[in-house]
Amino acid sequence: MKPPGKTRQSSRLKIGVLYGGRSGEHDVSLCSAASVAAALDPKKYDIVAVGIDRDGRWYVQDRPVIVADKAFGRVLALQKKGTWLVNHFEEGSRLFVYDIASGKKVALDVIFPVLHGTYGEDGTLQGLLELACVPYVGVDVAGAAVGMDKDLAKRLLAQAGIPVVPWITASRFAWGSRPAAVLRRAQKELCPPWFVKPLRTGSSVGIRKVKTKKDLACAIDYALQFDTGIMIETGIDCREIECAVLGNDEPQASVLGEILPAHEFYSYEAKYLDPEGAKMRIPAKLPARLAAAIRACAVAGFRALNGNSMARVDFFLDRKTGGFYLNEINTLPGFTSISMYPKLWEATGLPYRKLLDRLIQLALLRHREKMAVQTA
Repeated sequence: MKPPGKTRQSSRLKIGVLYGGRSGEHDVSLCSAASVAAALDPKKYDIVAVGIDRDGRWYVQDRPVIVADKAFGRVLALQKKGTWLVNHFEEGSRLFVYDIASGKKVALDVIFPVLHGTYGEDGTLQGLLELACVPYVGVDVAGAAVGMDKDLAKRLLAQAGIPVVPWITASRFAWGSRPAAVLRRAQKELCPPWFVKPLRTGSSVGIRKVKTKKDLACAIDYALQFDTGIMIETGIDCREIECAVLGNDEPQASVLGEILPAHEFYSYEAKYLDPEGAKMRIPAKLPARLAAAIRACAVAGFRALNGNSMARVDFFLDRKTGGFYLNEINTLPGFTSISMYPKLWEATGLPYRKLLDRLIQLALLRHREKMAVQTA
């Protein structure tokens, strides 16, 4: 299928950095977007900042403006000016955004979503961009949706023979109607301490570690503020190991890194709000054979969840047994100046700016392949 209309010919791509969003990770997104906007090569790209407010409204910024922020260091500013509408299918694989008040029209060649969490990392935005036939960075609809849903991801990983930590799930309805049954099941099937997580959030939003039945109930109530379902996992005394994966059909794994949290676990506060909340060790100090096995497992997990473009794959390394578990696959990892994903690739020999170039190249390659598919 060929996209309608004329395709724009230009040596400079107009990159739409999409950030903010209707998510508990809105503020984290502003921080990641500042790093991406600052690192994109202005000699290769025209950079357009498109902010999405907490209500889901889009605002094209006059220009990318990075400002100081007390909590996050620096963020990409989001000014709410104009009334912008998205035309998802007008001309030649480009996304058009209009300000109906001024009549201004902006055409974007490639979308670089830096939208963490709900409505940005869960397949919904990817579906819109697929309808628009516009190239975009990151995994496609299926990979995003599955990667965001912790329960679906664990089921697929387990089916592929990849070790995962024991878990159960419960819906808001089940907790509201049968709380005792949920608590009994958790105590019967899982060993304390327990981790309680919203099913579909990232950046450790809504997660608590608990050791008693009373605290377990409070943690479930807390997690259900952020989603309609929760996951309860057995807590493992472990080291936290991370691997960055990059590629479409032939994904590659970076060197490994280790998170050394100063908090009881790698919480939202440790990640973003406490400058001393955690340290990174890159490369992780592991035997070569074990490191190779974890890197191979990262690629296998990436493939099992229909991954493409990029992901950060997180592992638990059991201190007692020496075995490892794949914890989560983050399909839109943090891109802040202190985030593990770009740091791992930098340690592997791919600097931040070149990493962004590669991600854009992967988006264009996947788009060309999809446009060659016959749909009628």
